[in-house]
Amino acid sequence: MGMPLLRFLFRKMWNTRWLTVSTLAGLIVAVAFTTSIPMYADGALKRVVATSLQEENAGWPAGAVLMRYQAVGSERPDVDDLQKLNEYIERQIPESIGFPFYDYVRTYSLRSVSVSPENPELVDASISRRMSITHQSGLEDHIELVNGTMYSDTVKDGYIEAIVLEDSTYRNYYRVGDVFKYTVPGGSGVTLKVKVVGAFQPKADETIYHRYWYQGLEGLVNTFFVSEKVFVDELLVKRKVPLDSANWFYNFNLNDIRTSQLGPLASTLDRLDIELYQLLKNTRVDISFRDMLDDFRRQSLQLQTLLFTLAAPMIAMVFYYIAMNSRQSLERQKSDVAVLRSRGASTRQIFFVYLLEGLLLGAAALVIGPAIGWFMAKFIGSSSGFLTFVNRKSIPVDVSLGTLAYGIAAVAIALAASLIPAISYARSSIVGIRQQMARVDRKPLWQRWFLDVLLVALSAYGWYLFYERQFVSMQTGLDASQIQVNPFLFFVPALTIFSIGLFFLRLFPWLLRLFGWMGKTFLPVPLYLTLTQLSRSAKSYYPLMLLLILTLGLGVYNSSSARTIDLNSTEQLLYRYGADVRIQTVWEASPEFTPTPSGNQGGGQNPGGGQNPGGGQNPGGGDNPGGGQNPGGGQNPGGNPGGQQPPPRMLYREPPFEVFKELPGVKAAARVLQTRGNAVVSGRSAGQGIVFGIDNTSFDDVAWFRDGKLTPLHQNYYLNWLGYFDNAVLVPKNFAEKHQLKPGDVINISVEQQSMEFVVVGAVPYWPSQYPDEMPFFVVNLDYIYDQIPLIPYEVWLDMEDLALVTPVVEALAEKGIEVAEVRDVRTELVRQERHPSRGGVFGILSLGFLVSVLVSLVGYILFWFLNMSSRVVQFGILRAMGLSRKQLTGMLLLEQGFTAGLSIVLGILIGKLASLLYLPFLQTSGNAATQVPPFRVIFDSRDSLQLYAVIGFMMLTGAALLFMHIRRLRVHQAVKLGEER
Repeated sequence: MGMPLLRFLFRKMWNTRWLTVSTLAGLIVAVAFTTSIPMYADGALKRVVATSLQEENAGWPAGAVLMRYQAVGSERPDVDDLQKLNEYIERQIPESIGFPFYDYVRTYSLRSVSVSPENPELVDASISRRMSITHQSGLEDHIELVNGTMYSDTVKDGYIEAIVLEDSTYRNYYRVGDVFKYTVPGGSGVTLKVKVVGAFQPKADETIYHRYWYQGLEGLVNTFFVSEKVFVDELLVKRKVPLDSANWFYNFNLNDIRTSQLGPLASTLDRLDIELYQLLKNTRVDISFRDMLDDFRRQSLQLQTLLFTLAAPMIAMVFYYIAMNSRQSLERQKSDVAVLRSRGASTRQIFFVYLLEGLLLGAAALVIGPAIGWFMAKFIGSSSGFLTFVNRKSIPVDVSLGTLAYGIAAVAIALAASLIPAISYARSSIVGIRQQMARVDRKPLWQRWFLDVLLVALSAYGWYLFYERQFVSMQTGLDASQIQVNPFLFFVPALTIFSIGLFFLRLFPWLLRLFGWMGKTFLPVPLYLTLTQLSRSAKSYYPLMLLLILTLGLGVYNSSSARTIDLNSTEQLLYRYGADVRIQTVWEASPEFTPTPSGNQGGGQNPGGGQNPGGGQNPGGGDNPGGGQNPGGGQNPGGNPGGQQPPPRMLYREPPFEVFKELPGVKAAARVLQTRGNAVVSGRSAGQGIVFGIDNTSFDDVAWFRDGKLTPLHQNYYLNWLGYFDNAVLVPKNFAEKHQLKPGDVINISVEQQSMEFVVVGAVPYWPSQYPDEMPFFVVNLDYIYDQIPLIPYEVWLDMEDLALVTPVVEALAEKGIEVAEVRDVRTELVRQERHPSRGGVFGILSLGFLVSVLVSLVGYILFWFLNMSSRVVQFGILRAMGLSRKQLTGMLLLEQGFTAGLSIVLGILIGKLASLLYLPFLQTSGNAATQVPPFRVIFDSRDSLQLYAVIGFMMLTGAALLFMHIRRLRVHQAVKLGEER
């Protein structure tokens, strides 16, 4: 029974090979798409681990595990238990952790006590020295002896040989060769003689990864280092000296960690404390990367949740495509199924055939899909924007069992979607098939139950929740400074596109009937036949039309959302910095003392004589006789009635500015002063603001303005207005509205305690680097400010050539004697933002979703029309036999494509744009929706539209080519025959 069944299955699959291949392609895409997300998350996690290793090099390494035994009171650990513990730590722990390690260090120490020199005549005994005796594993490989020799493994003439850190000899005032008496604490009366035989310096082998001196060097100044054999055999075993503490330090390499290992590894570390305590009491884990694992797991979970939520509409679309293919295949085979039922095949047997076919295709997809998913994960990892990729080191991606589990889940869902309809077909008989064929005009279930109307209402409620800010944004996983994305902003719009598409399909037959009724008296025959055909069999076109609406709508929405996120986040950075590079140089400063009027009687700055009148540096005797710190007038004695001496004003020396225009890679430079000032309008204080001094002729060359649209008029208009008056000022629009200011009005602004009068020449809503809702700004002429007050430091804003680096700029300034205090480069920040795993994941998924949408649209369209043409050969033959010419038949079918596919394409694009306009403004978080600068805007990029139109044009041309091929091959005498359409 098995072989005949298999032969029947393969024959059935061959007879419907195009449907079989297309279903397999859909399954492969579903598996690849689903597995690429955990692959990317794993790779992104590895990159985060590597970054953590570098960021934490100042403290403990990211993979550090420090286990510690600390004696309590007079406790004396059993040496055998210590050896068992040591063996467990060295053998079992690396195996349990499962990762290689950079460093392993074991340290045994005796308690620190005051030591005394054996010969007080050679060593100063009055100096207090507290020293411990320690053994540290691997010491020989990490030091360089600078004096003396290495310690011995034996006790010579009763002396324990030790080496010390060279700095210890200087700070504790002794030399190599000196001997100290170490009295063992605990009242045993045992005294050890320790001879310093060498001094060492640590080798310069510390890196961001290797950390042998994990405890730092400061604590080693008071340490005698001895050999392991002497410490264990001589001190612990033979002389019964109590061990005070023991440390075991591992520095694990976590670069290859996977998300699937986070949970088991955390459990292993949690269990470690129990295992250590059971082997030796008072032994515990002091430091571990347990908390870091929780952080990684949280970040990985957030990233995977976010990416799966973004990808869910596209994955659902692929499942819909698979289900549509399956239904088309079942429609073509329903007569065969009915014949099998009439010849004795049971429902279970027929269903088993389809199940076996699904399992075979699913197995093939599980073999091929993860390999394609690997490339997709690399594709996501190289994304820096929507359909934008950078040439950088790719993230490490590999396939794990956890990844395959996602693929199996995708296959299971896809098979369920395709096999559920097979159950109803497997139960049908010839009579049932005929009854269904007689009721072809019956409305589908979703129309009878008004599910489309319900979904439209649900979408409207989702929009209302966004409007009321009920949905909370999810951070992009790995960095709180990154953009925030609400996953529902990709689920609810997909539901909206789907529901509006369904609602349109409800209206579609009525529109066709309306057109047919209105034009039945004057429409040409091909057009009338097209309308009649479509209105009678509209139900059969629903799957294709819904697929096109969904795929193109999602394609438009994904492209727009990605462009919107990308451009707005980039523009926020550009606005905050204001220019490519901002440099603050070091200005030489000196104090200027000004005399205080109506005071200081007795002589000017220091009347009465010199710095200290009354005699010399300190005349009159004593420490300061004759007048304290300042007798007879001093700094302010005997005078300055009526006030204190004001603080000295700083006089600055300006570095040469013209140098900046000649720096390598600099296209333009401008001086920009930003300082605080107090505004007064009509005699009333208007609060504090930023005085923004510029050169109006050069500022536009360096500053970032959003395509000339940051202000109502082009920025050059406002800059020209500044040139009308020396004391012209531009004020914020909200400030002008609040204080009823108009051009020509006068305001006063105090800078450096100097009040200046300005004439308002314009009001602007925004200005580069300024945030009017936080603090008003006043754009003024820089030279006018410097005419009124002494020079104060300004920044230099630079416009850089493409790919020009900042380092040569700083080096060139240093050569000219100009010291740089601070450099801010927006391009560095943009690159850092582009490299962030969450950003790459978001744009990679949206780019991938757009391409998958386009691909599914193309394949689904071509396949539908291929099968549609094949199944209507008899109908075409009858129409030709009735007198319709090939030209008329071709025109009729082209009109049919236009009414179905054409309308769906137009509707899909329009609904996608509508969804973008409705939902993308909610990408702004509730905290910055009202204050985001520059203002948020929804982006539709013409490049994406052109790519979409190119694919649509190819689809339509391919459909027309299929149509022409079928019409040319049509033979009336072959088409008009007995039998059924296949």
